[in-house]
Amino acid sequence: MTKPENPPRERVLTELRSAYERGASIRTLAATTGRSYGSVHSMLRESGVAMRGRGGPNHRSHPR
Repeated sequence: MTKPENPPRERVLTELRSAYERGASIRTLAATTGRSYGSVHSMLRESGVAMRGRGGPNHRSHPR
């Protein structure tokens, strides 16, 4: 049995960047690719994407 080949790194970077720029969260990308949050974050930074600020449905910009 042969090990399945991983897609080339450049292709993965391009796909992650494209999905992130369309609005996907790092957590969503990590879950759908089977990679860790940290590796997806690092790959996005490596790809040169403009990182969004922290946010989400539970994010509050003012203290309680």
